[in-house]
Amino acid sequence: MILINLLPHREAARKRQKDQFFTQLALAALLGGIIGGAIYTWYQGQISNQQDRNRFLTQEIAKLDKEIKDIATLQQQIASLRARQTAVEDLQAGRNLPVYLLEELVNQLPEGVFLRSMKQQGTSVLLTGTAQSQERVSELLRNLANNSPALTRPELVEIVSANAAISGRDARRVANFTMRVTLRKPAAPTPAAAPATEAPAGKV
Repeated sequence: MILINLLPHREAARKRQKDQFFTQLALAALLGGIIGGAIYTWYQGQISNQQDRNRFLTQEIAKLDKEIKDIATLQQQIASLRARQTAVEDLQAGRNLPVYLLEELVNQLPEGVFLRSMKQQGTSVLLTGTAQSQERVSELLRNLANNSPALTRPELVEIVSANAAISGRDARRVANFTMRVTLRKPAAPTPAAAPATEAPAGKV
């Protein structure tokens, strides 16, 4: 017996395919949403962690900046203290320089040379005086250049011949000179060495 299906099977098959398509589409959309949500959540977590790290780094940088400012302030204070210490040491070292300079000039002046003025500016000393002859001025230059531990680099600025009245109508030829020398600061005294202790006497 031959059976003939008179139902619209093609329409039913198309409907089933259409339903399957929409079901798969819905499942794909749901799966995509889940995956997208997971990725979004992961990125949000990464962003939050990075923001936390950025805040931590910002706080640490602020602490380091404060410490750097404190160090800079300490360095300025140390530099100021060193400058004061240097100034005090210079004052102490230069306190006896005038006496030191006068004593050295007295030792180096040859006979027949007289100083009229002396002007000191730092370590440079300008001497003005009168000598009985130019040879006396040359002798003073040699003494200052070779024999003086305190004065160095003598330089003759000017020398002029003049007449100096001795008594009544008598006059004598002299040499007026101007000289510049450099003053060496005296070396700091070295501490005295401790006396050596005597060795114990040996047995006889």
